[in-house]
Amino acid sequence: MSISRKVPVATLGVPRIGRRRELKFALESYWSGKSSADDLLAAARALRAASWAEQRDRGVAIIPSNDFSLYDHVLDTAVMVGAVPARYGWSGGEVPLDTYFAMARGSQGETACGCGHAGHAHGVTALEMTKWFDTNYHYMVPELAADQAFALSSAKPVDHFLEAKALGIHTRPVLLGPITFLKLAKSADEGFDPLALLPKLLPVYGEVLARLAQAGADRVQIDEPALVLDLTPNERDAFRVAYGKLARAVPGLRIMLATYFGALGDNLETALSLPVAGLHVDLVRAPEQLGPVALRAPKEMVLSLGLIDGRNVWRADLAAILDRLRPAIAGWPLERIEIAPSCALLHVPIDLDLEDTLDADVRSWLAFAAQKTDELVVLARALAEGPGAVAARLKASSAAAAARAASPKVHDPLVEGRAGAVTAAMKTRGSGFAQRAALQRQRLGLPAFPTTTIGSFPQTADVRKARAAHAQGRMSY
Repeated sequence: MSISRKVPVATLGVPRIGRRRELKFALESYWSGKSSADDLLAAARALRAASWAEQRDRGVAIIPSNDFSLYDHVLDTAVMVGAVPARYGWSGGEVPLDTYFAMARGSQGETACGCGHAGHAHGVTALEMTKWFDTNYHYMVPELAADQAFALSSAKPVDHFLEAKALGIHTRPVLLGPITFLKLAKSADEGFDPLALLPKLLPVYGEVLARLAQAGADRVQIDEPALVLDLTPNERDAFRVAYGKLARAVPGLRIMLATYFGALGDNLETALSLPVAGLHVDLVRAPEQLGPVALRAPKEMVLSLGLIDGRNVWRADLAAILDRLRPAIAGWPLERIEIAPSCALLHVPIDLDLEDTLDADVRSWLAFAAQKTDELVVLARALAEGPGAVAARLKASSAAAAARAASPKVHDPLVEGRAGAVTAAMKTRGSGFAQRAALQRQRLGLPAFPTTTIGSFPQTADVRKARAAHAQGRMSY
């Protein structure tokens, strides 16, 4: 499908794992010693090349690079700026691959881990892991000390840009922004705010941006989802300081400031005041911000409109999106609009075409990363050429949305009846906590510290054998 250049499509980031989970298998092979680092890196290059080519072929004009990671993009950022805790034994220079994985997974310490020093006699623990905002993605939490030093320790953003360039694909590199990085970090010193390290961190970001510009990049996407959080005046000032310095460091590089997972709210004026070329806003989680953003944004600023949900698997009602969108951006120059998902497509499966056992009705309601990319292209064409250019696609998406809304596969009359019969009295407890706690202890006989699991137990060799036997019909429940 061709697309008018007047309204480009950007994906912000795409799934990393591979259509057939190639990254998972390559990592497991490397970690178990069955393949080499060169084998792992070759597999990763092949995945990136395939992803870039597919996005290009689907009509994406602004293709990201450096959105790929062997483990986690926050960990990649920590490694890029040299934020490697002392226990990993790193002494400077480029961070070795096995040090990277020790930070991600820990090291048992039986042998040298390849991180440039002797084996960890007692092993080392991994960085902590926690949820990426309110998603089910988990990131590795950077550990920063009050005396933290930063230095460029990975050329990954530049390497991936040049890798795509060699394939004839001009990408927009993606970086996790310095403020969000510091806000996500954990302080190694009690009472210390990592944001105080911003003056030390910014020169490294400036160096990365300068190297990208030297490599031929003309624009970069910097993700600052922290802008949708409640920020203090000091934190808002930090954004102004940071982006003022970065803009002065590389004046020819156009920065797309990407926000997602919510509304800018009280931070809107801060975001619009920054010396950046563009601003991405999440119009799925916060559709109400479209009007204020379009009204108050400088006309020279590019608006990246996050119209397709990057976090769920459902097909969008494209006609309904257009009905809301067109009046709000009337008069806004089309050449200063980009069509994008609400956030990177990292959070969704790769391609619905790989699913061959789905119920036909359910299948018609779904959109994975590939299909969401197609939806973006349809919206961009509708804006550039008019809805008539994609009338059939708009009609089909509306029909799918209506079918899902009315389907008995979604709506159970028994459940609806029970929900409708809920009264105010049912929402009120019949006794206080102290009484309920005593009854629970008496009836359930719980220990002093009841425990449960989060996630699954480790899969030992015996467990794997039992699962295989059950799958083959040789073992019953």
